[in-house]
Amino acid sequence: MNNAGLAQAGVGAVALAASIAAARGPVISGWEQRLFRFVNGWPRWFFVPLWPVMQLGNLAVGTVTGLLAALIAGEVAVAVGVVLAAVLKLVAERVLRHQLRGHIPARQRPGTSQPHATLRGGDVPSSGASFPSGHALFVAAVSCVLAPVLPPGWELLPALLTAGVMVGRVYVGAHNPLDVTSGAGAGLLVGGLLTALLLPL
Repeated sequence: MNNAGLAQAGVGAVALAASIAAARGPVISGWEQRLFRFVNGWPRWFFVPLWPVMQLGNLAVGTVTGLLAALIAGEVAVAVGVVLAAVLKLVAERVLRHQLRGHIPARQRPGTSQPHATLRGGDVPSSGASFPSGHALFVAAVSCVLAPVLPPGWELLPALLTAGVMVGRVYVGAHNPLDVTSGAGAGLLVGGLLTALLLPL
């Protein structure tokens, strides 16, 4: 059993539980509104470097990228992990939203829940459920699976890309901060368990 994977799953479970607990209020809290406005208010040119990073959280792009990395590494188990991460992303997102329905009434897209939110990119929804962030969930899960087979010196890349997706989703107005921390937590939980099961040391 891969102990690093179990540790990632544990961190993810804590992050997910903490995010859910903080999101249970009837309104978006003041600190979260301020953090959203800070990131969402960055200059327009930030969209250029953040857009390609955010695409890694897209199910199709992230899956293809993960499979290419697995092919380059020559790791069938990693390819299986990437595919399972894509499937479990859909399952985990649906289960969490169903189970939390009614418990987190404020968790709507920033276009609805944040005054004067700036929506960027043309495809960012202005309403609807937003907790957890599916993009953050998926990229965190795939990052966990890929991390063990990356060449030396690349160990921090998955964490940086996951952080980039999280920040980017807030910047474009697609999610509030707790949406992306809950998504990343769920992704670490899923990806850590897959790593522990598929990539034993």
